[in-house]
Amino acid sequence: MNWYVAKLIFRITFGNGNHQPQFDEQLRLISAPGEKEALRKAKKLIREEQLVLENKNQSAIRWDFIDMTELYQLDELKDGSEIYCNILEVNNAEEYIEMSHQKALLIGQNQQTSVTKTI
Repeated sequence: MNWYVAKLIFRITFGNGNHQPQFDEQLRLISAPGEKEALRKAKKLIREEQLVLENKNQSAIRWDFIDMTELYQLDELKDGSEIYCNILEVNNAEEYIEMSHQKALLIGQNQQTSVTKTI
């Protein structure tokens, strides 16, 4: 059995869609004997993941599938294995670094919160 990573892109729409566009990029781990079966399983996930929910204000929230932009086989699964890489070129390096630091702080805060909840 082989392991594959599929990148699925969904558009998130709230209510009538009168808001800044949002997209959900998901990396999904798929076990399959070959690429053809991995593709079939990824397409099954896509059908299952397109959904419409209602928030507390009774407004619809939709996840509409856009496309699967990547499907690749992993060499092996072991601690520290790279499963995804994305090289970016940005207009403002300092702004990107600051955003990265802010995201890292949120991970730390979420980790502390989850530890507190389990105690």
